[in-house]
Formats: sequence, C-alpha cells, structure tokens
Amino acid sequence: MTFTGFTKQDFDVFTVPGLEPRMETLIKVLRPKLDELGGLISPYLSALCGEEIFPHVAKHARRTINPPHDSWVAWGSSKRGYKALPHFQVGMFASHLFIIFAVIYESPNKLILAKYLEKHASSLKKNVPDEFYWSMDHMDPGGKLHKELAASDFKAMAGKLSSVKKSEILCGLRIEQDDPILRDGDKLIAKIEDTFEKLLPLYKASF
Repeated sequence: MTFTGFTKQDFDVFTVPGLEPRMETLIKVLRPKLDELGGLISPYLSALCGEEIFPHVAKHARRTINPPHDSWVAWGSSKRGYKALPHFQVGMFASHLFIIFAVIYESPNKLILAKYLEKHASSLKKNVPDEFYWSMDHMDPGGKLHKELAASDFKAMAGKLSSVKKSEILCGLRIEQDDPILRDGDKLIAKIEDTFEKLLPLYKASF
C-alpha cells in the first residue's frame, strides 16, 4: 500500500464544530493516515536512532469539552508511551503540517537538553536549517523561524527549559496545507525522513 499524502479534507477535520463531531471525523478521515504513517516511518527512525522506535497516534482521550485543534503521530523509544521521552512527531493544525523533534513538559530530559542549548548555542545557530522553526508551546501553531534567532535566544530558551516546570521545546519544519508536496506521498515521506535526519543531533543530545 502506497502512502497517498494529505488532502484538504484532512485539514478540514479541524474546522468541524463540536468535540464529538470533530472526533468522529478525525477518527474516520485522519487517524488511518496517521496510523499508516506511523508504521511506515518507524523502521527508518529505528535505523537512524540505532534503537527500536515505536509509533504512537494521538488519542485525545483527556478531552471532555474542547475539540482538538491538532492531531499527530509521535515516535519514541518506549512502546508504552512517548510524552516523558524526547520524540519525533508529524502532525497537523488546520493551517499546516509539522515535522518536529520535541521534548514536552512531562519529560525530565528537558534539563539535559537545556544544558546542550546553553553550551552549543553558537553551533546550533549555524547548523540548524534556516527554514526550521522553534517553539516552546506545542499547543501554539506558531513559532519562530530559526533564521530569525540569535545565539542569545537559544540561551534564553535553555534558561526557561531548566527553570519553568511546564516549559517544553520543539524544533522542525512546517509545510503549509496548500503545498503540493503534501499530496505526493513518496515526496512527503522523503521530506519527513530528511527532516528527522537533520533533527537527529537534537534527539541524541537529549539523553
């Protein structure tokens, strides 16, 4: 089975009003593609990381009132879950697809990554692709482009990561929902794999 990519219908899931109708549409329209993508990318990430990497598709189980504004598949080194570990994600808001590395607030590895950001701020500024973006809130569809950040910004992010309990950090690529690459499964898979390869140093630096 060939991965077909994502269509406007997939992004429109996040415009359906109401928790139950949106979840029904998400489960029917989008989740099968996230499940498929999870299985397709896992062998690549396992080889890249040198350890078995497992896919986890968001279930949004804690939601009781507000419908989800995004959904995703995450990959981490534990079969039981990913939130407490550094991990990779592909997901989408209504506006765009994201391909990211993330350490979220539930992970103790934040402190390890904070020290790395502090120590290697200058080389990060030089080595991370300009078109990547950084964010300190996985609920926020925005973020700051890497090319607009200075070494001092990485030190500031490191400070927040190490001192604020609910802090988190993510880095990666966003692809706008009308970009033709999203409709071409083969090209999109190649782009995801290439992005994860470029994010691998951050993943390795988090342990």
